[in-house]
This record gives sequence, structure tokens and C-alpha cells, in this order.
Amino acid sequence: MHPLKRRIYPFTALLLLGGPIATQAADLSLPLYNWSQVSAMERAYDPNDPLAQVLAMEEIDVWARIRKGFGIPNLDNPLVVSQTQWYSTRPDYIQRTTTRASRYLFHVVQELEKRNMPTELALLPFIESAFNPQAYSSAHASGMWQFIPSTGRDFNLTQSMFKDERRNVLASTDAALTYLERLYGMFGDWQLALAAYNWGEGSVQRAINKARAAGQGTDFNSLSQYMPLETKNYVPKLQAVKNIIAAPADFGITLPKVDNQPYFVTIGKTRDIDIKVAAQLAELSIDEFKALNPQFNRPVIAGSSDTKILLPQSNAEKFKANLGKWGRALSSWTAHKVTGAKERIETIASRFGTTPEVIREANNIPPRTLLKAGSTVLVPKSDHGPEHDIAPELVDTATMITAPDVPDTRRVYIKVGKKDSLESIAQRNRVTVEQIKQWNNLKQDKVNAGASLQLNVPFRPAPAAVRKAAPAPTRQAAKPAPTYRKAAPAPAKKTAATNNKKSKS
Repeated sequence: MHPLKRRIYPFTALLLLGGPIATQAADLSLPLYNWSQVSAMERAYDPNDPLAQVLAMEEIDVWARIRKGFGIPNLDNPLVVSQTQWYSTRPDYIQRTTTRASRYLFHVVQELEKRNMPTELALLPFIESAFNPQAYSSAHASGMWQFIPSTGRDFNLTQSMFKDERRNVLASTDAALTYLERLYGMFGDWQLALAAYNWGEGSVQRAINKARAAGQGTDFNSLSQYMPLETKNYVPKLQAVKNIIAAPADFGITLPKVDNQPYFVTIGKTRDIDIKVAAQLAELSIDEFKALNPQFNRPVIAGSSDTKILLPQSNAEKFKANLGKWGRALSSWTAHKVTGAKERIETIASRFGTTPEVIREANNIPPRTLLKAGSTVLVPKSDHGPEHDIAPELVDTATMITAPDVPDTRRVYIKVGKKDSLESIAQRNRVTVEQIKQWNNLKQDKVNAGASLQLNVPFRPAPAAVRKAAPAPTRQAAKPAPTYRKAAPAPAKKTAATNNKKSKS
């Protein structure tokens, strides 16, 4: 990627130095520079140099910056035409998605430039999640970059009861770009790397092997005959969005203005804080706060040296000022670990002076369920209890396992047969002889044939209905390729409705 050179005047640059510029500047401060060492007329643009970032801000917006960094060869494919038509005839969808993207684009482009990667990759969340960091697919893929659980763990994205870093804007972006770099290193082709991001590297490699064995090419178009429909459309979709971003006026589309400066800064948080309190201190709505901090699964953010929250710059200043004047508890929640085999929500609520409804809502516990041993749940802090924060090691490992809330036993009555004994009856019903005697006030181990006995037998749920297997197809169907990660449903012609199921736009 070629460096950008721009003519900048010191006076203009000085005016721009009024606020923080680093997207991850937790202290919200700007380093001082020796202006005598800076050329008065021009300076090479370096994405790693915060001063160069400031100097370039007034001359380029993020969309122009993305266009300048395009580096993936254009795909010539009939599907590109249909996908471009699909997107360009939905200007409202484009407007909603690009407006949502404006929160995150500067950061993503910064990270791509640091790695010298093509900047059209910043548009990939357009395809994956419509830039919704809380998007969740039927394949359990989550976040702006749509990682499935196993791939998220491969890239050290913590998934616990308290947080899911697949939705973390900073962590998931870093993981996605690392993954894409790895895939490009494997295939040496960005279009194949993108296909592998959607389909899995093993699937792409097998397609390459098949094509070579058949004496065919191994570019994306040649391999598409071996791909499932979703992957066939995947790279054409990115090309379609790239076409629109490259020349929006040609499609009658106006992109929202995205300034070439950070939308957010990071704040370190070492103490627990309720989400509603954090939003209140930052003077943000809960929805806006969660748009930047969607990784937190519970109503409390557990503090640690690694905990970061993202806030718009001006709101970060308000947060720090309001925090200094707060003078009250920041968190109203603590953690409770279930040690018994099963624990009723009503029991926990009574112990911590609250209602079952509060416990269920805070922990997303479905109705008619019990908690199994080892589960961790949030419970309200006692007014008179110690102000202990939730242990950091628990935050990364906490799980919650539920079981159906069904009776342990059920009462039945049986008639004693001629060959029955208390021992045979006990064995048949999974109880003990002593229990039968106790339930029926029997003094001896003998029972007369024809007598009626009351038993409290272990509960057995009704067996699930057996589904009839579908008849085998007359022709051998293609085996579905294993998916390393699942991408968002595509807005192909027949799946336009499906595309919106994944994330609201």
C-alpha cells in the first residue's frame, strides 16, 4: 500500500489537536510533539503515526480512505451483477447499514492499514452482520464478524456467562483480521481467502485438489462449481458492496459522512459497574452504550485490569467527570455459585432477598428450569454485605447449566402378583424394600398376592416421538462440506428475506 502524502498547514493541524486521537487511548490524553521536527508543508501519511492521522483528517473521510486502499482484484462474475442490483435497489438498507457502520469503520480501517491489508475488507461485516455487533445466526455465529463458538475459542475470544468477546468490537476485529491474514497466507489469493472465511479452509483446499485433478483452474470463478450456494455468492456480495462504495452516486445512493477520526476511545475499568450506571455516567442511552459494548452478557460489567469499555470521545470525558462525583455503589450485583445437584430459583431468591423474576431476568433463565451444580448466577448485593467485586477468574470461566424443573418422583399404585416379592417389586421400580415398607407401614418383608401398594418411583419423562427417517434419495446427494465458521445468510435472489432474519437493520 502506497503511503499518502498531503500538504498540511501547521495552523490547521494545531487546531485539530484539541482532543484525543487514539482509538484506544484509555487516559484520553494526546502526546506532545516537537513541531520543529515536523515539515511545515507536508508529511508522509503513516497509519501508525497518530500525528500523521491528525494531519490527514481534514483532507479525507473514511470512505475515501477505504477507496484509496482497495487492493483485491475485481471479480468478473455474473453473480456480481445480480448482487449489485440487489443492494443498489435497496437504498434504505444501504443507509441503515452504513450509518451503523460509521461507529466502527475508522477503527477497522486503522487496523487494516497497520497490517497492510486491502481496505475493502473493512466492508466484510456488511455481508456478515450488516455491521450489527449483536447479530446471532442460526449456526450460533455471533458478532460483527460472525465467529462460531469453536473458531472464537481458536482466536482466544472468551465466551462465558459474563461476556462473549465474539461481540467485542476490538477483540473480534483483531481476531477476524488475523484469521484473514492466515487464510491469505495459505492460498495467496484474497478471493480464495474470503471463500475460506465463509466455507472453511479445508473445504477450499479440497475444491482446489478436485480442480487440479480435473485439469481446471484454481481461481474463485473456476472453483465456484464446487462451492455451496452461500459461498458462491459470498465474494460476489463483497464485490457488489465495493462497487457501490466506490461510486455511490452512480447508484443514486448517498453515504453518511464518516469523519476520518476515531468514533470512540477506550476506558479502563478495574471495578465492577452496572451497565445502566455506566451508561448514565457517560450520558448515553442503554442502546447506544451496548452498540459499542455488546460483549457484556449480564447487567453488570465485571472489572479487571483487562476490562475496557468503549465510549464516544465527548461522552468519555463526561463519564470521567460524573464518575468523580458519583459517591455511590457502582454495582448492585454479585455472583453466586450453585453447589447442590439442583437448586431452585425460588430458594436462591429467598436467600438473597429478591424475587425469582429478578433472578431469571438478570440471568436469562428460562421458566420451569433448575440450576445444576457448578452454575454461576448473578444475585443482588446485600445492603449490609461486603462490597466485593466478582472474581476476575470467575468472569472468564463462569457457566450456567439448567435442567427441566420436573418432580423427582411420582406416586403410583400397583397390585401384587402371585410371584411377586417386595424385593422383585423394588427392583422393578428402582426403589428399595425399606422404602416400600415405609410407604405402606409394613412390618415384615412379606406381602400377600393381590395386595395394593403405594410407591414413589423416580420420575421418567415421556419418551420423545420417534421420527420416521426420510427415504434415501434416488441420486447421491453432494456431501455438505464441513464449515469452520458460519457466515450470515446472503441476500441472494431467493434469500432476500432470510438476510434480514440474522440481524435487524
